[in-house]
Amino acid sequence: MSKVACRGETESVVEVEFRVKSETYPFVGVSADRECTMELAKMLPRPGGQYAEFFDVTGTDPGGIVSLASAHETLDATLLAEYERGGLFEFTVSGDCPAYSLAELGALPRTVEGVGGTGRIVADIPTGYEASAVVATFLDEYDDAELASKREKEGVEPMFAESAFRAILENDLTDRQREVVEAAYEAGYYDWPRERTGSEIAADLGISSATFSEHIHAAERKLLTVLFGRGSGRAD
Repeated sequence: MSKVACRGETESVVEVEFRVKSETYPFVGVSADRECTMELAKMLPRPGGQYAEFFDVTGTDPGGIVSLASAHETLDATLLAEYERGGLFEFTVSGDCPAYSLAELGALPRTVEGVGGTGRIVADIPTGYEASAVVATFLDEYDDAELASKREKEGVEPMFAESAFRAILENDLTDRQREVVEAAYEAGYYDWPRERTGSEIAADLGISSATFSEHIHAAERKLLTVLFGRGSGRAD
Protein backbone atom coordinates (compact mmCIF):
# COMPACT_ATOMS: atom_id res chain seq x y z
CA MET A 1 0.00 0.00 0.00
CA SER A 2 1.48 3.33 -1.01
CA LYS A 3 2.26 6.06 1.49
CA VAL A 4 1.14 9.66 1.19
CA ALA A 5 3.99 11.97 2.16
CA CYS A 6 2.86 14.97 4.16
CA ARG A 7 6.07 16.78 3.25
CA GLY A 8 7.45 17.00 -0.27
CA GLU A 9 5.73 14.76 -2.81
CA THR A 10 2.17 15.51 -3.92
CA GLU A 11 -0.26 12.76 -4.87
CA SER A 12 -3.88 12.89 -5.93
CA VAL A 13 -6.51 11.96 -3.35
CA VAL A 14 -10.27 11.50 -3.38
CA GLU A 15 -12.18 14.02 -1.28
CA VAL A 16 -15.55 12.85 0.06
CA GLU A 17 -18.19 14.81 1.94
CA PHE A 18 -20.91 13.32 4.15
CA ARG A 19 -23.90 14.80 5.98
CA VAL A 20 -25.09 13.28 9.27
CA LYS A 21 -28.01 14.30 11.46
CA SER A 22 -28.08 11.77 14.29
CA GLU A 23 -27.70 13.50 17.66
CA THR A 24 -26.12 10.34 19.06
CA TYR A 25 -22.82 11.66 17.70
CA PRO A 26 -21.39 14.19 20.21
CA PHE A 27 -20.40 16.85 17.67
CA VAL A 28 -23.98 16.81 16.35
CA GLY A 29 -25.77 16.31 19.67
CA VAL A 30 -23.86 19.02 21.55
CA SER A 31 -24.38 21.50 18.71
CA ALA A 32 -28.13 20.79 18.85
CA ASP A 33 -28.38 20.90 22.65
CA ARG A 34 -26.41 24.16 22.95
CA GLU A 35 -27.40 25.69 19.59
CA CYS A 36 -23.70 26.19 18.92
CA THR A 37 -21.03 25.30 16.36
CA MET A 38 -18.48 22.54 16.87
CA GLU A 39 -15.59 22.45 14.39
CA LEU A 40 -12.65 20.05 14.23
CA ALA A 41 -9.27 21.80 14.58
CA LYS A 42 -7.09 18.66 14.30
CA MET A 43 -7.40 14.90 14.60
CA LEU A 44 -4.40 12.87 15.75
CA PRO A 45 -3.99 9.10 16.24
CA ARG A 46 -3.38 7.69 19.72
CA PRO A 47 -2.07 4.29 20.85
CA GLY A 48 -4.56 1.50 21.39
CA GLY A 49 -6.84 2.36 18.48
CA GLN A 50 -7.89 5.75 19.84
CA TYR A 51 -7.89 9.21 18.28
CA ALA A 52 -7.64 12.67 19.79
CA GLU A 53 -10.11 15.07 18.19
CA PHE A 54 -9.51 18.74 18.99
CA PHE A 55 -12.74 20.71 18.59
CA ASP A 56 -13.37 24.44 18.63
CA VAL A 57 -16.76 25.20 20.15
CA THR A 58 -18.27 28.63 19.51
CA GLY A 59 -21.55 30.33 20.31
CA THR A 60 -22.04 28.99 23.83
CA ASP A 61 -20.59 29.01 27.33
CA PRO A 62 -18.07 26.10 27.43
CA GLY A 63 -19.16 25.12 30.94
CA GLY A 64 -20.95 21.77 31.06
CA ILE A 65 -19.84 20.62 27.61
CA VAL A 66 -17.28 18.20 29.09
CA SER A 67 -19.94 16.38 31.14
CA LEU A 68 -22.42 16.52 28.24
CA ALA A 69 -19.93 14.99 25.78
CA SER A 70 -18.47 12.50 28.29
CA ALA A 71 -21.89 10.89 28.71
CA HIS A 72 -20.86 8.86 25.65
CA GLU A 73 -19.04 5.68 26.73
CA THR A 74 -16.48 5.81 23.92
CA LEU A 75 -15.44 9.44 24.52
CA ASP A 76 -13.44 11.39 27.11
CA ALA A 77 -13.50 15.19 26.95
CA THR A 78 -11.08 17.82 28.29
CA LEU A 79 -11.32 21.63 28.09
CA LEU A 80 -7.95 22.97 26.89
CA ALA A 81 -8.64 26.67 26.38
CA GLU A 82 -11.60 28.87 27.25
CA TYR A 83 -12.65 32.19 25.72
CA GLU A 84 -15.77 34.29 25.54
CA ARG A 85 -18.64 32.20 24.22
CA GLY A 86 -16.48 29.19 23.40
CA GLY A 87 -13.49 26.97 24.04
CA LEU A 88 -11.05 24.44 22.60
CA PHE A 89 -11.71 20.83 23.66
CA GLU A 90 -9.86 17.56 23.30
CA PHE A 91 -12.12 14.56 22.72
CA THR A 92 -10.40 11.16 22.96
CA VAL A 93 -12.53 8.65 21.05
CA SER A 94 -12.32 4.87 20.82
CA GLY A 95 -15.31 4.13 18.61
CA ASP A 96 -18.93 5.02 17.80
CA CYS A 97 -17.83 8.14 15.91
CA PRO A 98 -18.08 8.76 12.13
CA ALA A 99 -14.70 10.54 11.95
CA TYR A 100 -13.08 7.70 13.92
CA SER A 101 -14.54 5.12 11.55
CA LEU A 102 -13.33 7.01 8.46
CA ALA A 103 -9.83 7.24 9.96
CA GLU A 104 -9.82 3.51 10.68
CA LEU A 105 -10.81 2.88 7.05
CA GLY A 106 -7.78 4.85 5.86
CA ALA A 107 -9.35 8.26 5.22
CA LEU A 108 -8.10 11.50 6.77
CA PRO A 109 -10.97 13.64 8.16
CA ARG A 110 -10.31 17.30 7.29
CA THR A 111 -13.58 18.95 8.26
CA VAL A 112 -15.88 17.70 10.99
CA GLU A 113 -18.47 20.20 12.12
CA GLY A 114 -21.81 20.28 13.85
CA VAL A 115 -24.01 23.35 13.48
CA GLY A 116 -27.32 23.46 15.31
CA GLY A 117 -27.83 19.72 15.07
CA THR A 118 -26.57 19.08 11.53
CA GLY A 119 -23.21 17.39 10.96
CA ARG A 120 -20.81 17.65 8.02
CA ILE A 121 -17.66 15.59 7.44
CA VAL A 122 -15.09 16.09 4.69
CA ALA A 123 -12.28 13.54 4.40
CA ASP A 124 -9.39 12.75 2.04
CA ILE A 125 -8.88 9.17 0.87
CA PRO A 126 -5.21 8.77 -0.18
CA THR A 127 -3.82 6.77 -3.07
CA GLY A 128 -3.57 3.12 -2.10
CA TYR A 129 -7.10 2.94 -0.69
CA GLU A 130 -10.11 2.12 -2.84
CA ALA A 131 -12.32 5.19 -2.43
CA SER A 132 -15.53 3.42 -3.49
CA ALA A 133 -14.92 0.65 -0.96
CA VAL A 134 -14.22 3.16 1.84
CA VAL A 135 -17.43 5.05 1.04
CA ALA A 136 -19.52 1.88 0.80
CA THR A 137 -18.20 0.48 4.08
CA PHE A 138 -18.77 3.78 5.87
CA LEU A 139 -22.34 4.11 4.60
CA ASP A 140 -23.08 0.50 5.60
CA GLU A 141 -21.93 1.29 9.13
CA TYR A 142 -23.71 4.66 9.31
CA ASP A 143 -26.99 4.22 7.46
CA ASP A 144 -28.15 7.67 8.59
CA ALA A 145 -25.24 9.32 6.71
CA GLU A 146 -25.54 10.69 3.18
CA LEU A 147 -22.77 11.10 0.60
CA ALA A 148 -22.95 14.76 -0.47
CA SER A 149 -20.00 14.83 -2.89
CA LYS A 150 -16.96 12.91 -4.13
CA ARG A 151 -14.13 14.36 -6.21
CA GLU A 152 -10.46 13.87 -7.00
CA LYS A 153 -7.98 16.58 -5.99
CA GLU A 154 -4.24 17.05 -5.68
CA GLY A 155 -2.31 16.39 -2.49
CA VAL A 156 -2.85 15.84 1.21
CA GLU A 157 -2.10 18.74 3.54
CA PRO A 158 0.17 18.03 6.55
CA MET A 159 -1.45 17.40 9.90
CA PHE A 160 0.63 20.33 11.19
CA ALA A 161 1.69 23.24 8.97
CA GLU A 162 5.50 23.26 9.05
CA SER A 163 5.97 27.02 9.50
CA ALA A 164 3.57 27.23 12.45
CA PHE A 165 4.89 23.95 13.83
CA ARG A 166 8.48 25.19 13.97
CA ALA A 167 7.52 28.59 15.41
CA ILE A 168 5.73 26.92 18.32
CA LEU A 169 8.60 24.44 18.79
CA GLU A 170 10.93 27.39 19.40
CA ASN A 171 8.67 29.32 21.76
CA ASP A 172 6.27 27.12 23.68
CA LEU A 173 7.66 23.63 24.38
CA THR A 174 10.14 22.36 26.93
CA ASP A 175 13.47 21.05 25.61
CA ARG A 176 12.34 17.46 26.13
CA GLN A 177 8.95 17.99 24.49
CA ARG A 178 10.63 19.72 21.56
CA GLU A 179 13.11 16.85 21.11
CA VAL A 180 10.38 14.21 21.13
CA VAL A 181 7.83 15.93 18.91
CA GLU A 182 10.43 17.11 16.39
CA ALA A 183 11.85 13.58 16.13
CA ALA A 184 8.31 12.28 15.62
CA TYR A 185 7.59 14.86 12.94
CA GLU A 186 10.79 14.20 11.01
CA ALA A 187 10.29 10.41 11.24
CA GLY A 188 6.86 10.59 9.61
CA TYR A 189 4.82 10.00 12.77
CA TYR A 190 2.36 12.65 11.55
CA ASP A 191 2.18 11.39 7.98
CA TRP A 192 -1.06 9.76 6.87
CA PRO A 193 -0.83 6.79 6.83
CA ARG A 194 1.75 6.94 9.62
CA GLU A 195 5.33 6.13 8.53
CA ARG A 196 6.67 5.04 11.94
CA THR A 197 5.14 4.14 15.28
CA GLY A 198 5.73 5.80 18.63
CA SER A 199 7.48 2.68 19.92
CA GLU A 200 9.97 2.80 17.05
CA ILE A 201 10.73 6.49 17.62
CA ALA A 202 11.03 5.94 21.38
CA ALA A 203 13.63 3.24 20.71
CA ASP A 204 15.57 5.65 18.47
CA LEU A 205 15.57 8.23 21.28
CA GLY A 206 16.54 5.68 23.94
CA ILE A 207 13.40 6.25 26.01
CA SER A 208 10.44 4.07 26.97
CA SER A 209 7.17 4.08 25.05
CA ALA A 210 5.44 5.47 28.13
CA THR A 211 7.88 8.40 28.31
CA PHE A 212 7.45 9.06 24.60
CA SER A 213 3.66 9.01 25.00
CA GLU A 214 3.79 11.40 27.96
CA HIS A 215 5.90 14.00 26.14
CA ILE A 216 4.21 13.68 22.74
CA HIS A 217 0.75 14.16 24.26
CA ALA A 218 1.86 17.20 26.28
CA ALA A 219 3.53 18.71 23.21
CA GLU A 220 0.51 18.08 20.97
CA ARG A 221 -1.80 19.77 23.45
CA LYS A 222 0.45 22.82 23.57
CA LEU A 223 0.78 22.87 19.78
CA LEU A 224 -2.96 22.73 19.22
CA THR A 225 -3.82 25.16 22.00
CA VAL A 226 -1.22 27.74 21.00
CA LEU A 227 -1.65 27.26 17.25
CA PHE A 228 -5.40 27.57 17.43
CA GLY A 229 -5.24 30.43 19.91
CA ARG A 230 -2.89 32.38 17.67
CA GLY A 231 -5.08 31.75 14.67
CA SER A 232 -8.26 32.93 16.40
CA GLY A 233 -6.82 35.45 18.83
CA ARG A 234 -9.22 34.13 21.48
CA ALA A 235 -7.34 31.63 23.64
CA ASP A 236 -5.33 32.82 26.61
